[in-house]
Amino acid sequence: MMATAPALLETFRDPAGSLRIEGDRVLRHVKPGHASETIRFLQSDLARKWVADGRLISTEIADRADRGDLFLEHPRIFFPSYPWEWTPGAWMAAAELTLDLCEALLDQGLILKDATPLNVLFDGARPVFVDVLSIEKRDPESPLWLAYGQFVRTFLLPLAAYRYLGWPLAASLQKRDGYEPSDLYPWLSRMRRWGQPLRSLVTLPYLLERRNTGKATAGSKLRQAPEVAAAVLRRNLHVLRSRLKKLTPESRESRWSSYPNSAGHYSETDHEQKQQFIREALSLAHPKKVLDLGANTGVYSRIAAEQGATVIGWDTDAEATEHNWREARSRKLDILPLIADPARPTPATGWRNAENLSLLHRAQGRFDCVMVLGFIHHLLLAEQIPLGEVAGLLRELTTAWTIVEWVPATDPRFEELVRGRDALYAHLDENAFVQAIDPYFSCMLRKELANGRALFLLRAR
Repeated sequence: MMATAPALLETFRDPAGSLRIEGDRVLRHVKPGHASETIRFLQSDLARKWVADGRLISTEIADRADRGDLFLEHPRIFFPSYPWEWTPGAWMAAAELTLDLCEALLDQGLILKDATPLNVLFDGARPVFVDVLSIEKRDPESPLWLAYGQFVRTFLLPLAAYRYLGWPLAASLQKRDGYEPSDLYPWLSRMRRWGQPLRSLVTLPYLLERRNTGKATAGSKLRQAPEVAAAVLRRNLHVLRSRLKKLTPESRESRWSSYPNSAGHYSETDHEQKQQFIREALSLAHPKKVLDLGANTGVYSRIAAEQGATVIGWDTDAEATEHNWREARSRKLDILPLIADPARPTPATGWRNAENLSLLHRAQGRFDCVMVLGFIHHLLLAEQIPLGEVAGLLRELTTAWTIVEWVPATDPRFEELVRGRDALYAHLDENAFVQAIDPYFSCMLRKELANGRALFLLRAR
């Protein structure tokens, strides 16, 4: 009988060790030959400072085996996310963190042996470097950063494709080791190809690769005096930082990026009453972990965070989610906005579909409150999800509370999504909603707004 893979495999790509997750414990095995080097870094002033600043995951030594194996334990980041769910600003922040760490390591005689976004997780809107095994001793006479190409492929080229070609960053899901210059080159205009930073990132590498196709290259080791080698490395990191800055995404507008100012179906009074209800509901529920479905620009996520909750926001609109992320980052709020769709959730990926967990697997049982404000009608009408299925998903996502906004058939947004298919959705009224949620929730509070929308605080049965 064929063995079934676990939901999440122990990591296996790094020959220096592996990592596995057991409940809320993150356990790392460091193989003999790498243990002393790892301990030396973890006990350094640099590591202590980065941990204190929240930029490096904290680490405890769990055990040391006689044969030289080392076992470490890290705290679990509340909601692990993947680069293909991040906003452009989050990509930039993760790239800057990677370059900052690599530069700081040079003074310690260390370097990053790999440089992928998967080395970074987000605690709220703050990036945290989590792969301590990526740090290794540097050859003092080598001016080469072997992870330079990987940084370009996994950070810079996806950002370039997003800015200049409009490719969604989520497309990087299909590229485990990032884009190659040949992926972008055919799609760029002649003018774009020869302008910076694309000339250096795409055009010249692409033309050089074509010229050298089929030719074997000797792997010679470049040796220089230690002070020269370090200076060259710093210069290369400076060049990467400069190119990264040039890839800063331009501000874009979307239908939802100016929400709630664009919500013409809401009067100022309705907005105030809605926010008042949400504050009252949150005060009654006292949730610690909140999932905001259809978070838009994060107006209600921020209300929850200001009341002390850790908030994860999902939305399909990249521009609105970027606005939410920047607000959370500038205000230092415990909010992580992700580009995610519960109707088309991020799948489990990687070897045997078990290297990266699916979106819903990561969410189940993690939240004691789910907010679904002005979003259910999108699932019902745009995605054509049955009402009972929506109610069932909400119960799977929360352990205790749900705050829901019901949108009636007379609402302009409802009518817009129906698009003349009124007969198909004639059954979708508030009574149908109450019947659908009744097996899963009991109603604790209800408030109807002047525009006909109704707000509910529901408690899980």
